[in-house]
Amino acid sequence: MALTDQKNKQIIEAAMDEFQERGFAGASMDRISDRAQVSKRTVYNHFESKEVLFRSISDCLADQVQSSLDITFNPDVPIRDELVRLGLAQGALLTDPKGMGLARMMMGELIRDPDIAANMNRRLDMVRVVKNFFDTAVEAGRLRIPDTWVAAEQFLGLIKSRGFYPKLFGEVLSTHEEMAVIIEDTVVMFLNSYGVPGDASDK
Repeated sequence: MALTDQKNKQIIEAAMDEFQERGFAGASMDRISDRAQVSKRTVYNHFESKEVLFRSISDCLADQVQSSLDITFNPDVPIRDELVRLGLAQGALLTDPKGMGLARMMMGELIRDPDIAANMNRRLDMVRVVKNFFDTAVEAGRLRIPDTWVAAEQFLGLIKSRGFYPKLFGEVLSTHEEMAVIIEDTVVMFLNSYGVPGDASDK
């Protein structure tokens, strides 16, 4: 990794910790430079303001989420297993303490800055990723879904209603075991609505 890239990574990681602990308003570029073990001048050479640095973090978070959910449907695997795999990709994000800490912090800042909110909505197009997964499953004859966009919203909503939204307001994060139960319940409900009758892989 080039030295410039390494410095950039150090600053981003330090800023994530700073913003998570203190929020945007309380964060200090001085403390970020101390955390990153670089000079304040170096921080400003990479990021001209705290706002630019925060936006860079939002982009990093969006990239992380998109990468985690970048999965495609495999028609050679039982449909139940594929839906569980899809759910676990979402669940992994919701059981990560650092990621959820950043999500909590980001939610407050999204209200403060509508432009950041709009950018995040464009980048975090999780519904479209899941819709594409369902489209392929429907084409393969493994699911019967009249509207895959609605189904994608439902699938994510079932997981987030128990594993994400309550946690934004201070509840302890779900354990991996608790998340597995949430995902299993989601898959059962989903297959009851959209499974193909007689498909042995549903069982």
